[in-house]
Amino acid sequence: MKTNQSTIKESVSVDGTGLHTGKKVRLTFHPAPIDHGLVFRRTDLDESPLVRPLCRFVVDTNRGTTIEENGVQVLTVEHVLAAVVGLEIDNLIIDIDSEEPPICDGSAHEFLTALEQAGIEDQDAPRSFFEITENIRYTDPDNNVEILAMPADDFSVTVMVDFDSVVLRNQFAHMNHISEFKSQFSRSRTFSFLHELNTLLDAGRIKGGDLNNAIIYIDEAISEDDLKKLRKVFGREDIDVSQAGILNNLELEHPNEAARHKLLDVLGDLALIGKPIKGRIVATRPGHTANTAFAKLIGNEIKKAEKGKAPRFNPNETPLYDINKVMATLPHRPPFLLVDKVVELTKDRVVGVKNITMNEPFFVGHFPGEPVMPGVLQIEAMAQVGGILVLNTVPDPENYTTYFMKIDNAKFKRKVVPGDTLVFELELITPIRRGIANMFGRGYVGDSLAIEAEMLAQIVKNR
Repeated sequence: MKTNQSTIKESVSVDGTGLHTGKKVRLTFHPAPIDHGLVFRRTDLDESPLVRPLCRFVVDTNRGTTIEENGVQVLTVEHVLAAVVGLEIDNLIIDIDSEEPPICDGSAHEFLTALEQAGIEDQDAPRSFFEITENIRYTDPDNNVEILAMPADDFSVTVMVDFDSVVLRNQFAHMNHISEFKSQFSRSRTFSFLHELNTLLDAGRIKGGDLNNAIIYIDEAISEDDLKKLRKVFGREDIDVSQAGILNNLELEHPNEAARHKLLDVLGDLALIGKPIKGRIVATRPGHTANTAFAKLIGNEIKKAEKGKAPRFNPNETPLYDINKVMATLPHRPPFLLVDKVVELTKDRVVGVKNITMNEPFFVGHFPGEPVMPGVLQIEAMAQVGGILVLNTVPDPENYTTYFMKIDNAKFKRKVVPGDTLVFELELITPIRRGIANMFGRGYVGDSLAIEAEMLAQIVKNR
């Protein structure tokens, strides 16, 4: 695996049609600087909003992986991401002038070819890997799905599928090294069963589908009326069942092309973790729902591994929010205002500071001779910092208030006493929808974790 980050030397575009939307679309890859990561940019919308391909932004996994950030979606991202990961590219801006990338031939090959034509160059910074140190397992017993990550010095993927169909039963695919992706997996096309087409068409999907960008397996008898309907939908008179098992006698790239495409999807969906991993992945009957759920499990392990890494800030720098701006945003007032300043604020992350002094009124009774900040007030202080993150999403925060709905998994790791400085870091677990914000927060004293909790809150307009 590459040890340095990489991007492309010049911009390059891919044109085509979205699989589900049927819209003409141009996707353009642009170089990006060190530590930028991957990001989609919707150039068809005002201000060209960004959508980051991260597992916490997954909103739909029905026949493809859809991500959404701040109300802006990009559909069916897995083939694009598989090509990027397959070439071990870390930093890209991906412009797209519609909500869905082109389906091309149903594989990742055209994206991979374009990226290679643009030229790949190493950057002067190391890649940050997440190393699997113990088994991580996802199961869905109802669908006989299991995905397992195991420790390894490199990255490999094994996929086993069984569709309980006479034309597509047990298949196996294995990628021993990421360098094999281009030649062995990038051309593997998406597929569907013939009996699924009518359901998908009735649901308004696969508007851009045709027999050039998908393998259609025939797993039950088809009538002449059904054939006429397909000929009309795809605008082709040559559609016929000319070979048992595959519509129109389509030639497969590999006998196990279905399993290879499932491996391609696994690779693309695991890109949503946000960093490359070192480990062996074994997936049995995977799909986008399982893949993205598994990516979230690994994401949680990454968060656990980063525990104790308190956010750093320079106390000599002017904060983003001083106490006056904090009070202009939050409705709280002394003695119940428990935020002194905010030092970092993005769309989904905030870092705030609370200085603990003996002047706090609660120390009078909690406890005489042994002053300790109550855990419930630590939670409240953290929630107030999170409130600034949430209220930053509305244009007139002074007219809104955030209210607790639920607190989960609150843990107190150490006492907080006079003289301590609590540094809170909160991140959105999922995008804010209908005024509901789900956040995960931690509070640190120095490098020591003092408190952590998951919180659910609602933004309500003041009367």
